Amino acid sequence: MLAAAENINVLVKKIGAAIKGRDKKPIQDLAVKLEEAGSDILDINAGPARKGGPEMMEWLVKTVQEVSKLPLQLDTTNTDAIEAGLKVYDKTNSRPIINSTSMRPEKLDILLPMTVEYDAQLIVLMLGVDGIPRDANERGALLAEALFRSQEAGVKEEDIYIDPIVLPVSSQQQQLMECTVFMEMLPEIAPNVLSTGGISNVSNGVADELRPILNQTYTAMLLKFGLYSGIVDGIDPVMLDICHGKKDNVVSLVHKVMDGESVDESSLNKEELDFVKTTKVLLGQSLFSESWLEI
Repeated sequence: MLAAAENINVLVKKIGAAIKGRDKKPIQDLAVKLEEAGSDILDINAGPARKGGPEMMEWLVKTVQEVSKLPLQLDTTNTDAIEAGLKVYDKTNSRPIINSTSMRPEKLDILLPMTVEYDAQLIVLMLGVDGIPRDANERGALLAEALFRSQEAGVKEEDIYIDPIVLPVSSQQQQLMECTVFMEMLPEIAPNVLSTGGISNVSNGVADELRPILNQTYTAMLLKFGLYSGIVDGIDPVMLDICHGKKDNVVSLVHKVMDGESVDESSLNKEELDFVKTTKVLLGQSLFSESWLEI
């Protein structure tokens, strides 16, 4: 799967200050670091970008493309900023990815035609007018609507990324399970679309030292359903190894737990055992608590 690095984010103090001051060096240094570490896509997150958004995104796209040939995800809720970034995007090496649109008609009416006009790809969130879906079936209904609207606008299915909206296990364990069920359904009901997700959302609200194992394990789980890309920490070497098929031992263990197979925990090393325990929490087989690895 492809690793879309989440690290170029205006909410990161150093990056936010560099964007505000139009200081290229910290951003370009990070872009190079992420590419060298093995990231496949760079998500450039300008946040809401309410003030000066178009100029900010235009500057960000140019700044990153000066040092990286990787595809960029243009990440902001400001549609004018998205279009400004698309206008200056150099497509010599890659096509741009719009991150993202909800299923609200007012967003689709803007971003679907924009996707066609600028030969981009589009991430579609399974987020409707009523907010986050309650279960996998509601996500399925939004998916059907997304495919209909995309076809109507002339956007090819293979240019659509579906993001189920990954939820935090610490506060929405049951809802996270519904997200997982939807991701299992997705390849069967929409085999031509691409799948993605903000993987780090799964660990929101959890102590910093515990976040990587949750993110890594959930990525391994979704690989079972053909996850195409994930928005992840592009500096986490274990995460990148999982994305690029270099951690088959732990991924295989995770899938065994998902399939209900018996695992001899006494035979596992510490890393393998942590993945097994974390899979059980993410599947809802164990209640979440921040001491789950110690039990």
